Amino acid sequence: MSKLDAQQAPQQDEVLPRLKQAFITGIWATLASISVGFLFKIWLAQWVPKNDLALFNSVIDIISLSLILMTGFRSSMVVSYGQTQNDHDIINIFRFSLIAMVLVTWGLVLPYIKHELHINVGYLQLVGVIVSMGLKVYFTNLVAMYRLYSISNRVTWLEPLSNVVLFLFCYYVLQLDALSSLFYGLSLSSLGVALFMYISRRKQIATRPLTTVHLDPTLISYVKKSFTASLEAGASILMIYITVLLTISHFSIDELGDFQVVVRPVFTYMTMLFVFPIYRFVLPELSVCVRKGLHGQIKGIRRWVFRLSFAVGATFFLTMLLWGREIVMWVFPQQYSGAVPVLFHFSIFFVFMMLNAYQLAYIKAHGHFTQSLMIRLSGIVTLVAAYYLLSVFTANVVAIIVALCMGYVMMFILSSIAEHRILRRYRQSVSAEAC
Repeated sequence: MSKLDAQQAPQQDEVLPRLKQAFITGIWATLASISVGFLFKIWLAQWVPKNDLALFNSVIDIISLSLILMTGFRSSMVVSYGQTQNDHDIINIFRFSLIAMVLVTWGLVLPYIKHELHINVGYLQLVGVIVSMGLKVYFTNLVAMYRLYSISNRVTWLEPLSNVVLFLFCYYVLQLDALSSLFYGLSLSSLGVALFMYISRRKQIATRPLTTVHLDPTLISYVKKSFTASLEAGASILMIYITVLLTISHFSIDELGDFQVVVRPVFTYMTMLFVFPIYRFVLPELSVCVRKGLHGQIKGIRRWVFRLSFAVGATFFLTMLLWGREIVMWVFPQQYSGAVPVLFHFSIFFVFMMLNAYQLAYIKAHGHFTQSLMIRLSGIVTLVAAYYLLSVFTANVVAIIVALCMGYVMMFILSSIAEHRILRRYRQSVSAEAC
C-alpha cells in the first residue's frame, strides 16, 4: 500500500468526520479567498482606468470559458479513480486532452481576441495566461482526484493572495503599467500556485510518467464520462449567462446593473461557499463509499448534507427577510435598492441548489454522468420556459431569478427520482443476494 493509500484508507466511522472537517475548513478558506479578491477589486476600481479593468476581465473570461471545460474532467477523474485506482491511465488521458485544449485555445481563441474583438493586449501576455491557467487546471484536478483536501483548501486562499502580491511586485518593483501588471501578475500567480500543488502532491505520491494509453472498456467509459462532465460544466455556466441575456433583452440597463453588481456576486459567493464544496469534498468520499459498499456511510453523509443545507438556507432566508434592505443599502449605493426583492426571492430557493448539488454528486458517484447531464439540461429548459410563462403575468425583473430557481427545483426533483431509482436497484440486489 502506498503512502497516500495508507493515509486515505479511513475506517468506516472516520468518513463523515473527515468530510466535515474538510468541508468546514473549505468554507473558511473560501471566505478568506473572497475577502482578499473582493477587496483587491475594490482597490483597483479606485485608480485603475475603467476601460483597462473591463478589457482585462473580458480577456480572462474568454480564456477561462475555453479552459473551464477541462474542469469538467475533475468529477470523472474523481469517480473513475475511486472505482478503479488506475491513476496512471486516467492522468495520461487527461494530460493529452488538456494539451489539446490549450493548443486549441492558443490557436483559435487567442487570434479571436486579437483580430476579431480587436483587443490590444500583448501576445506574450495572452500566451502566459493560457499556459499558466492550463497548468493550474491540471494540478487542481490531480489534487481533487487524490482527495488531498488540505492542499485544495490552502490553494483556495493562496491563489488570490499571490495574485495581489505579484501584481504589486510587477507594478511597484518592475514599474510595469497597471494593465500589464494585471496580466503578468495573474500568470505568475497561476504558475506559482501550480508549482505549490506539484511540490505538495509529490510529497505524498509520485508523478506518473507520460506514456501512451491502452484503452480498455473501463478507460473508454472514463473518456465518455469526462466528455459528458465537460458538457455539464458548460451547461451549468450557461444557466447564469441565460439569466444575463434575458435581463439584457427584456429589462433596462438599471435592472441589469442590479443583477450584475449585486445579485450575481451574491449568487457567486454563496455558490462558492456552500455548493462548490459539495463537489470538491462530498463527491470524492461518495465515490469511495460506493466502491467499498459503505452504504451506511452514504446515509450518514446524506443526512449531514441535508441538515447543513436546511440550516444554511434558513439562515440566508431569515437574513434577507429581516435585514436584507439594510445590508444591501449598507454595502451598495441607494440606486441598487431594486436588487433587494431579487435577492429575497433567491434566498427562498437557495436550499434547492445545495440539495441538488448533493443529488448530482450521488448520481455521478455511481457513474451515471449522462443522466446528470440530462438533469442539468432540464434545468436550462425549465429556466427559459418558466421565465416566459411568468412574463405573461408580471413584467418585474424578479421573474428572472424565480425562473432560475425553478430550474434548480426541477433539477432537484429529477435528481431525487434518479437517487431513489439507484437506491431501489441496490435494495433489490441485496434482496436477491439474501434469497
